[in-house]
Amino acid sequence: MSSEFYNVKADFLEQPDLIRMQRAYWLKQAEYVSNRSLFYQKHFSNQALAGNLDEISDLPFTDKEMLRCDQHETPPFGSYLAAPTDQITRMHRTSGTTGTAMNLALTEQDARMTAIVGGRAQSAAGLGPQYRVVHCLNYQLWMGGYTDHAALEATGAMVVPYGVGDTRGLIQLIREMKIDAISCTPSYPAVLERVIKKDFPEIDPEDLGLKLGLFGGEAGLDDIAFRTRLEDMWGFKVRNSNYGVTDILCNFAGQSTLSNDLHFVAADVLYAELIDPHSGDLKPWQAGQSGELVLTHLCKQAQPLVRFRTSDIIQLTATDRAACGRTAPRFRVIGRSDDMVVVRGINAFPTMIAAVINQFDELSGEYRIVLQAPPPYDYLPVEVELAKALEDCLGLADRLEQKIKQQLGISSRVRLLDPDSLPRTEGKTRRVIRGD
Repeated sequence: MSSEFYNVKADFLEQPDLIRMQRAYWLKQAEYVSNRSLFYQKHFSNQALAGNLDEISDLPFTDKEMLRCDQHETPPFGSYLAAPTDQITRMHRTSGTTGTAMNLALTEQDARMTAIVGGRAQSAAGLGPQYRVVHCLNYQLWMGGYTDHAALEATGAMVVPYGVGDTRGLIQLIREMKIDAISCTPSYPAVLERVIKKDFPEIDPEDLGLKLGLFGGEAGLDDIAFRTRLEDMWGFKVRNSNYGVTDILCNFAGQSTLSNDLHFVAADVLYAELIDPHSGDLKPWQAGQSGELVLTHLCKQAQPLVRFRTSDIIQLTATDRAACGRTAPRFRVIGRSDDMVVVRGINAFPTMIAAVINQFDELSGEYRIVLQAPPPYDYLPVEVELAKALEDCLGLADRLEQKIKQQLGISSRVRLLDPDSLPRTEGKTRRVIRGD
């Protein structure tokens, strides 16, 4: 990787300069992958990769299941490990919520690149040296812990590595240290609210003095009603500052202080494509288009991936210069293809259901979709939690079902649950429970 990478602000680069950088990086990366990755030597039938970025769409895709099988056959990092093992300086493991946990390897250069790119996203969200931020993601193997910590530090902020557990102690620490920013999953504030109500009844969440909430790891922040509820409860600015794909980069997109869309801040080191998730056909990279995000590493040493299908369905919202001055493309995440439920031919994502649920003040916002049988589905079974005990909630489930039908065109069967009956978690919250 050229040393210029460490000094460049790629999210502000003019398009011609960015394209030149991408082409130069891919020329070297293509040769590196061809020579060093046994996985891709087999995958591409021992044909050397062309160093011309214009020809990359002619290559076959890589998907998660391929990598799982490869790591199973060639443990611990798979035959797609392209760097010598003595150059691996750090390893992480995925959560395994959608399958077998994966081992992730980083060289020193990979780790530094990951921190710098993640720092761009956190900086766009407003984090900087003026903040004290407590980081509340799992440090135990998960990349969201230590690696995101390094990205937060790259902004110049003072970072407090709290991790998960002992929520009561976290509240005391925030008060004692006058911490004014928090990094966590969007569902974690609900855990904090419960502990504050139980153990600190003399204060409200906004009394903690947090000014900035930096979130990632889960979907839902595109929903304005959910964001507003968080901001009203806590008094902080809500930013979706941490979007990534663990096999690719821990964090490569985030919202700016001036936009609700995610800025793709890693275009110098990741080449992005948009495809039809069903046919795999390439779609135009232009505003208004939606499809599955496909990513290629342009300068990764340990486990470089080529045309990796992320399973994330996104919509490109803009590709011109943003109000904040960034030239990075903007997008919104519609959902994950593996969380998608097809109901009578209509694609339903949990975020779509959440957007309807958050319109009801009688509901806490916590929910889950429980699928007891394999598809096809005539309706969507949804369990929704009440915000507080109601003497009369007659008709509420019917009203929610009608609203889902009206706004999404989907039939549903809603079951109301008592307050605080659904699990809160410091990690990722599962919204789709499959029993098939």
